[in-house]
Amino acid sequence: MTTGEYNQIVEQNANKLFRYLVKNIRDEERANDLVQDSFEKLWRNHRDISFEKGKSYLFSIAHNALVDMVRKENRMIVTDTAEMPEVSHSKQYSDLKEVLDEGLKRLPEMQRSVLLLRDYEGYSYEEIGELCSLTESQVKVYIYRARVFLKNYIGQLEGVI
Repeated sequence: MTTGEYNQIVEQNANKLFRYLVKNIRDEERANDLVQDSFEKLWRNHRDISFEKGKSYLFSIAHNALVDMVRKENRMIVTDTAEMPEVSHSKQYSDLKEVLDEGLKRLPEMQRSVLLLRDYEGYSYEEIGELCSLTESQVKVYIYRARVFLKNYIGQLEGVI
């Protein structure tokens, strides 16, 4: 990858990468640090990476750094759908985004990551699989489980609005 191609990847993906990380860790300063570290690692390896794979490589670096950070902080919760408690949000809220954000915080790390990549960033199942080192069917399962959890967490839409 040339310097110009690297700069193009930075311009096209900096905001997307930042949004993805902030949505996961909810800390803009740490997200900025992860973005900077990801671009630094991409630059160190830019000669070995083709331009076409640059975006995928960048998001893989960021995702792996995010997972490492979460593991270091011992905040990663591993659960299975069968073990998830039936959570319903019964308070009256006028801000559905607030309720949804709270539900996203409660998701296991991998489910939150794949759901955000799919629904917020618009990646395909195949792209998410490449970024997170998962098969396409694993990605679909994680997204399904995350959506079921959020549906149960939010409860009836009439109770939220």
